[in-house]
Amino acid sequence: MTSEPTSAEPAQPTDRGPPVIRTVAMPTDTNPAGDIFGGWLMAHMDMAAGNVAARRARGRCATISAEAMTFHRPVFVGDEVSFYAWIVKTGRTSMGIQVEVWRREREGEDTTKVTEGFFTFVAIGPDRRPRPLPEARGGLSEKH
Repeated sequence: MTSEPTSAEPAQPTDRGPPVIRTVAMPTDTNPAGDIFGGWLMAHMDMAAGNVAARRARGRCATISAEAMTFHRPVFVGDEVSFYAWIVKTGRTSMGIQVEVWRREREGEDTTKVTEGFFTFVAIGPDRRPRPLPEARGGLSEKH
């Protein structure tokens, strides 16, 4: 029988839908100290945000900025790493996307938020210049 997490035991978000990316941290993803390299996490965060941006824009997008990166806890080899991403705001051509990263120990069920950040993307047209976002459709509404 499993118990529900208490306030001292955070659980992965349930109001964001499934993770955009879920993977396992491997030995080749480590920094010289043996923890998972922050750059590996940032690259996956950018991919997760890019997936959300491309769906909303219904086409090509480019990362304009990654900001407010906060590393709360380390990730270890063997951890299952889940990347959640959602649109926070939109402009005429751009989208602001929040990303949270959670880890689950390989042999357990404990989860911990390890990293979060805010990414800005712009919709790109065939001429590689910014283009207006199309009207939002179901399932991809912005949260304000």
